[in-house]
Amino acid sequence: MKIIVRKPTAEEKSFMEKQPTWGCGVSVFDWSYSQEEHALLLEGDVTVEYDGGSARFGAGDYVIFPKGMDCVWRVEKPVKKHYDFR
Repeated sequence: MKIIVRKPTAEEKSFMEKQPTWGCGVSVFDWSYSQEEHALLLEGDVTVEYDGGSARFGAGDYVIFPKGMDCVWRVEKPVKKHYDFR
């Protein structure tokens, strides 16, 4: 299980900009994904640690979190993202 971090395609960016947003301040918290999530980061600096690795991402990144992943979010700068569960 691995988090994918990359730049979005034009189609992905257009789709994600129509999705709801979520945000939080500087914090550390556990999270579990019961569904695959696709996210487009609008702002922030985040490191997510999971069994087998970690991923760091920020504004402009397109991130895919796999279904079934348990992780720890370390929000170093307040984050805001569009998200879509699949």
